[in-house]
Amino acid sequence: MDFYDLIQKRQSDRRYDASRQVDRDLVMKCLEAARLAPSACNSQPWKFVAVDQPDLKGQMAEAAAGMGMNRFATEAPVIVAVVLEKMNLTARIGSVIKDKEYSLLDVGIAVEHFCLQAAELGLGTCILGWFDEKKVKKLLGVDRRRIPLLITLGYPAGATRPKSRKTLEEMSSWNKYE
Repeated sequence: MDFYDLIQKRQSDRRYDASRQVDRDLVMKCLEAARLAPSACNSQPWKFVAVDQPDLKGQMAEAAAGMGMNRFATEAPVIVAVVLEKMNLTARIGSVIKDKEYSLLDVGIAVEHFCLQAAELGLGTCILGWFDEKKVKKLLGVDRRRIPLLITLGYPAGATRPKSRKTLEEMSSWNKYE
């Protein structure tokens, strides 16, 4: 599969085949892809916590499914919590000077590496920002760190959908903002 085919295939899957478990070797390949992601000053401000133990995963899914959101998380055989770690000193200084939250940008790149690797392996993912962070932190024993994202992971139960995106002219320009 070439890169263009891969980015056509990668989508937010909200239906999973709950009867199929994901082999840990496949999860490890996704984690390795995230590990290799670039980051500001090579800070690597992330830790990925993969949850596949059924009881804990069920509690994680409940934390993601609050207020009617993300009910599909209960179908995913794996939920990965992305813990925001401290940036190294150089990245922290640059982040302050430039008033840009480099660590969140870095986490986004690492998460997309994870998701692209999953798609290449025939797995589906959905990146979740809506969840009970306090509950997830308690479940995973995370203290003094933020968990900005969860990722559901499993075998998709639906087909790849056609992409609905802005045209190139709407989302880009040459040499000046228009």
